[in-house]
Amino acid sequence: MCGMMGTRAELHDLIEDLIMTANGVRKADLVIEGGTLLNVFTGELIEDVDVAVKGQRIALVGNADHTIAGSTKVVKAEGRVLAPGFLDGHVHIESSMLTVTQFAKVVLPHGTTGVFIDPHEIANVLGMDGVKLMHDEGLEIPLKVYVAVPSCVPASSPEFETAGASIGPEEISWAFSTLRNAVALGEVMNYAGVISGDRLMLDEISQALRFRRAVEGHFYGDLNRELNAYVAAGISSSHESTTKLVGLSKLRLGMHVMIREGSAWRDLKEVIRCITETRLDSRRICLVSDDREAEHLSREGHMDHIVRRAIEEGVDPIRAVQMATINTAEHFRVDLEVGAIAPGRLADILLLDDLSRVKVDEVIADGQLVAKGGKLVVHIGDRAYPEWSRGTVRLKRPISVEDLRVRSYSERAKVRVMEVVEGSVITKHRIEEVRVMNGEIKADADIDLLKVAVFERHKMTGGHGVGFVRGFGLKAGAVASTVAHDSHNLLVVGTNDEDMVYAGNYLASVGGGMVAVRGGKVLAAVDLPIAGLMSDRGAEEVSGAVRELGRAWRELGCNMMHPFMTMSLLSLPVLPELRLTDKGLVDTVNFRRVDLFV
Repeated sequence: MCGMMGTRAELHDLIEDLIMTANGVRKADLVIEGGTLLNVFTGELIEDVDVAVKGQRIALVGNADHTIAGSTKVVKAEGRVLAPGFLDGHVHIESSMLTVTQFAKVVLPHGTTGVFIDPHEIANVLGMDGVKLMHDEGLEIPLKVYVAVPSCVPASSPEFETAGASIGPEEISWAFSTLRNAVALGEVMNYAGVISGDRLMLDEISQALRFRRAVEGHFYGDLNRELNAYVAAGISSSHESTTKLVGLSKLRLGMHVMIREGSAWRDLKEVIRCITETRLDSRRICLVSDDREAEHLSREGHMDHIVRRAIEEGVDPIRAVQMATINTAEHFRVDLEVGAIAPGRLADILLLDDLSRVKVDEVIADGQLVAKGGKLVVHIGDRAYPEWSRGTVRLKRPISVEDLRVRSYSERAKVRVMEVVEGSVITKHRIEEVRVMNGEIKADADIDLLKVAVFERHKMTGGHGVGFVRGFGLKAGAVASTVAHDSHNLLVVGTNDEDMVYAGNYLASVGGGMVAVRGGKVLAAVDLPIAGLMSDRGAEEVSGAVRELGRAWRELGCNMMHPFMTMSLLSLPVLPELRLTDKGLVDTVNFRRVDLFV
């Protein structure tokens, strides 16, 4: 692991050391001299400020001359702004297709020193063992990794789909009492269950409240009765705001509004208007990424990019930094640890060359320089993943063409069709009349009618569902993925059955990932052997493979900017309006299974 890291020091063990250093009795290990402090408590810029660091924590903010000795490392900061390390308040690291360690390597140079992860993707495959795997990895790297324990594993009722694991109140209680950095209950996607008083859902929330943990939300319903009921359950945030009105409604009821700017779901431009057009208090706004691909992390950045986007939309730079630091830390009740440059806090400090452009020059984490000029300057070793986290694509038998046949005994038939819209998490529920040829309904690329199938891959049940989708524009071939929210069964979309079979069986043979196939040949693939969700390769290698896969999608006829993420939501039976799982079609507006034929 990283040679600079041991066990992160707890404040209660260091009180005397920090007091003595602030008084000059003991000398600082690091002093940053003469910077312009961005004070996130008061919202002001204060010139000519020193910061004295003892070990991993800040001892003094002010004049630090009396804390300097010959052994003290001194960094001259004149002309630069000192800001707290950025925090991502809601992120699924698995969506980057990187491990926690590889993710840290790419985001630390961009100024992100802490993340609040909801590992419900790996939890749906490996259960609490997967959550602990990511939690424990985070303890060994400079990046602070706080965990929101998944609340919806599986995301919906077993009536609707087959998941790889189940997490309930007992597991949640165990996590809060055992895992050091378990600070919240993960996004409660089953908002219908909450407002209808579902006992299991309420018991999970009650466990979090008993442990005085934050409860994360995922709300997109009625803004009056339903939203009030949801907030009354103790749920204190939501990242599912897509309009100014929704953001305002949540703010006015005391929620923390997490404004999302990810790879595919870019809500900031619209939702930030609830602040820029009203001049309301912004201290309950948190900037988050939710899902961000490795290539965008490398090319655009992480929280530095999102803070920059907020400034571009008219947010004052100081307020924008607050939205990615102290606001988030206070929400998760870890503001004595991170989120500000102040005595007692961990020494996570950014030296910015330009505040308005969010140009990060140096990144200090736990009191040590970890990145400079956009590059890591410390070694963070790779992590070996256990064998039980691999080989998780378990089919009862290989997929065959027979599994994909849709038979009908009339000349024309009415079927339910999912319609995707780029940049939206919603799939529209269409009813269309289609041709029947030789007793069978096939995909028809000429009218953008593709076949879609989901195969159970956790428990070898042999269960699978088949349906139709439009909106991807494929003209040939097939694509498949084991990144298929939230249960992550094997998802295949294609223009013909033969290529769909080949694509699905290929992913089963390599342990999961994403692939594009044409004419029985692989055009491009991203192998994801860890839980079928993550690669153990670095960001550059994963990004290259994803770019090749994107080119293959375009070669097959799809011109979407983010087809992988759009496809991955086809099997998520908690989002409107129609989804497909291994148990068939689900009408997610009326919460019931429906037949393909109308």
